Amino acid sequence: MAQLPQRIVCLTEETTETLYSLGLEDRIVGISGFTVRPPRARKEKPKVSAFISAKIDKILALRPDLVIGFSDMQAEIAAELVKAGVNVWISNQRSVAEILNQMLTLGVLVGAEEQTRLWVAELEARIEAIREQGAALPKRPRVYFEEWDEPMISAIRWVSELIDVAGGTDVFSELSHSAGAKGRFVTSEQVIAAAPEVIIGSWCGKKFRPERVAARDGFAELPAVKNNALFEIKSPIILQPGPAVLTEGLDALQAILHRVAVSNPR
Repeated sequence: MAQLPQRIVCLTEETTETLYSLGLEDRIVGISGFTVRPPRARKEKPKVSAFISAKIDKILALRPDLVIGFSDMQAEIAAELVKAGVNVWISNQRSVAEILNQMLTLGVLVGAEEQTRLWVAELEARIEAIREQGAALPKRPRVYFEEWDEPMISAIRWVSELIDVAGGTDVFSELSHSAGAKGRFVTSEQVIAAAPEVIIGSWCGKKFRPERVAARDGFAELPAVKNNALFEIKSPIILQPGPAVLTEGLDALQAILHRVAVSNPR
């Protein structure tokens, strides 16, 4: 008899979060060590991978019937598992639409298509409602989103799109379509020339230090620095291409941009 996947290893957090939200956590047998959402997953599931590395022997010992990962950066992990006879699905979502499509595909894979479609429709309606609120702001603040500091990396595509939804303008939106981080490297000179009114940091894996950003050569004259408009959004809710970014991540962007637009309407 045909059977849906029952023993799933999730190599990144967003799949774990989605399956828990669908009430299918019992099918998860292993997770990424970087998983923080939902909090109980860390207590309940064995941690078998980082991001670009994994404990292959430990994964195989769990006898998974499906391993799910994200990004071409996990290609080597996937290749090792495929060679060992494991079914592997690696998604490469980089935009808001692709995040929603990944959720739908996952829903189909685990036999929860109708439930996932309703959830995705709710998220789409929520995004559009926030877009309307963003369009009503007295101004659209110019935003520099920094994913990493050394080298400086600007916003990935889904973050850039959500800045637009929330009522801002990503000053490096043209770079956001680069799938790889190298295509989003920026220099201090480029940031200074862009004159952002808001700087949002989300240094994946370490705390954002606004005072260090403000102290960079030439940054003192930036509108964002002059107006003390430097903010942090924690990476688990903005840099994981799954449900969190469309809920808590988008809410955080909206709160920041509303605050700046209302306090500095000109």
